[in-house]
Amino acid sequence: MADRVVIIGAVALGPKAASRYKRLVPSAEVTMVDMSPSISYGGCGIPFYVSGDVSTADELKTTSFHVVRTPAFFETAKGVHVRPSTRAVSLDRQKKEVLVEDLNTGAQDTLPYDKLVIATGSSPRKLPIPGTDLEGVHAVSGLDEAVEIREKIQSGSVSKAVIVGSGFIGLEMAEALSDMWGIDTTVVEITDQLLPGLVSPHLAEMARRDMEENDITFHFGEKVTAMEGEDGRVTKVVTDKRTLEADLVILSVGVAPNDGLARDAGLDVHERGGIIVDDELRTSDPDIYAGGDCVVVKNLITGQPVFLPMGSMANRQGRIIADNLTGRHKKFPGVLGSWAVKLFEIAVSGVGLTMASATRAGFDPVNVHISQLDRAHFYPEKGLMYLDLVVDKKSSKVLGIQGLSIMRDALVGRINAVAAALPFGITVDDLQVMEFAYSPPFSAAMDIVNSAGNVAANVLDGINRGLPPEEFAERWADRESGDICFLDVRADADSGPLAKRLDAPYWKAIPQDELPARMDEVPRGKKLVLVCNTGARSYEAQVMLDAAGIKDSENLQGGMASARMLGTAP
Repeated sequence: MADRVVIIGAVALGPKAASRYKRLVPSAEVTMVDMSPSISYGGCGIPFYVSGDVSTADELKTTSFHVVRTPAFFETAKGVHVRPSTRAVSLDRQKKEVLVEDLNTGAQDTLPYDKLVIATGSSPRKLPIPGTDLEGVHAVSGLDEAVEIREKIQSGSVSKAVIVGSGFIGLEMAEALSDMWGIDTTVVEITDQLLPGLVSPHLAEMARRDMEENDITFHFGEKVTAMEGEDGRVTKVVTDKRTLEADLVILSVGVAPNDGLARDAGLDVHERGGIIVDDELRTSDPDIYAGGDCVVVKNLITGQPVFLPMGSMANRQGRIIADNLTGRHKKFPGVLGSWAVKLFEIAVSGVGLTMASATRAGFDPVNVHISQLDRAHFYPEKGLMYLDLVVDKKSSKVLGIQGLSIMRDALVGRINAVAAALPFGITVDDLQVMEFAYSPPFSAAMDIVNSAGNVAANVLDGINRGLPPEEFAERWADRESGDICFLDVRADADSGPLAKRLDAPYWKAIPQDELPARMDEVPRGKKLVLVCNTGARSYEAQVMLDAAGIKDSENLQGGMASARMLGTAP
């Protein structure tokens, strides 16, 4: 048990560890230092402060009982000494001292410790291009910069904004600028989709279309090469394809772990960045712990080290570190990477691996896409939910799940349910029987997660041969070739008007319940693309066709609902 604990970093993990440790050891001397004048705030709430949903910066610092977490608050309510605007210059592990510098006065002194906690967080990655030092170019690195951004917006001096990067912060900032302030907002992304590495191309396309309907402009596959300005202030963003006018530029191109202090002190650091810790969050020095955005931890699915800058993880780790400072030997097993983002009226959320990341990790995955109402079809308030389930073909192990829905809380609830089960190595069979609370206002009797498991089982068994929704456009483009026919198995009320409008040999409507009696009307010698509203009836049609010896068919995953969301429906 340590009598003197020094914590470097006072945003998320630091305050959690300090407060918990003082509750366990009230006699201990605990000191937090942080380079910023702002401490202990909800960093993930910054876009909502910029938007105005959160009225003041102090709201991000308040406790649940409406007290602002200032240095004085920690001193009086927690018994923790805080030194804001103070930089940790170096560590002397032999003497067990931290050299610190007051950023206001330049004065330096040393802080002795028995145990040390490094919670230095991360910093925005910088673009090695001209003009990033111009006024009006920002990386959302903390609350102080967010205050500066909002003050500029409120002054009325911003009419055009460019966001570089389409990860969580980039998209949330785009919504904040456009929705609340009416700023002409453009997002530039170097990859070919938004939320790169987090969702499939078709979920990304659905989200893009929705955001474009809310007046966000996107340019994908473009590299920003320079910022240009006048009188020291940014006026233009130059890419390899165009020049965009801008009064405000937000750089959101990822973050890097602040591991320099640990590296200079000789602690083990991963070759790609991030302090290496064990499952008790101890560094290579037994008297130094680390956590939050500055460390690498184990991915529970791949078993490999991963850098995951998440405020929720930092808070959980802070408590574990505090317990371990007292010798309790609590474990932090690793991470799955659960996430959620609100984009106007929809939410996108996920956990685990995508199809692409699963492939890179050495799995042989299959991606199953489904669409289904989030609650009983007869209940008045409901909405479609779109899920991707990623499964290993060999073991049927669930590797990840991602989704999109206008029913935002309902989607995040499903993702969280799967996240709770993933560490136990659940399979498709487990997903099929996973128990969910059922009531028509909240779910369907067969929950959409169960349905995803059912579809995945059928796909793995080879009795549901699906067509990924993004490939539907390719089939549609080939419709005049004579080699393909779209078989619409919806009820006449849904299929009839479209069949009449198209009036073409490549589109035929036969309701699924009439298919056995009308099998002779099904075209032979053609590739059949089976469509219904969500993919359920078209799967049943596929089984019927197989039994009749007509096996050259593919079932549109997610049905016309997903095709409409992608803008590919006829």
